[in-house]
Amino acid sequence: MTTDIVIFTIREDRLEVLLIQRGNPPFRGRWALPGGMLEEDEDLDVCAGRELEEETGVAGLELEQFHAFGAPSRDPRGRFVTVAYLTLVQPDRLSPKAASDASGVRWFPVDSLPPLAFDHGEIIAMGRRRLWYRLEESPGAFGYLPGTFTLDEVCRLYEVVRGEKLDSRRFRSWAVTCGRVEETGGARSGNRRPARLYRVKPAERS
Repeated sequence: MTTDIVIFTIREDRLEVLLIQRGNPPFRGRWALPGGMLEEDEDLDVCAGRELEEETGVAGLELEQFHAFGAPSRDPRGRFVTVAYLTLVQPDRLSPKAASDASGVRWFPVDSLPPLAFDHGEIIAMGRRRLWYRLEESPGAFGYLPGTFTLDEVCRLYEVVRGEKLDSRRFRSWAVTCGRVEETGGARSGNRRPARLYRVKPAERS
């Protein structure tokens, strides 16, 4: 039993994922998700946090378990089931550094990934779909947005995660009528007229 961690961020309007370069076989030199073996009497959540910190130096993130992967041929060493976790973070929050059995660590655009070890391409693809579902449930998922934001900022977040352009007028109408955000009464000045500021409704915060 193993855990794998999908850490997403957004940089320059691109969805990116954190990968490590494997220092040990199998797939030595290939890029992969941070993760590793579950220790005896260890909780899955603890394993995910420990492996992430050991391989990248990153700790203290909100990780959400989203799926188990157990195809018989997914690992050449034998039958391994992995439980995958995901999160979405601001890029300036992390300073990852390769450690443990990782010989490198870096961010990659999700739409332009290198050859990956194991079935990690499948895990990342499903993680992206799960991230989209979580944001549909609440734009406050994983605490990525600031305390107040404009509807255009939320729309851009959804566009990047989904990977497609949205009708901004229809999106703003949906965001308000679905009851997931509320006006703060404030506004942000810009080059055009001031943009209204919103926040996630308290019951929707996650």
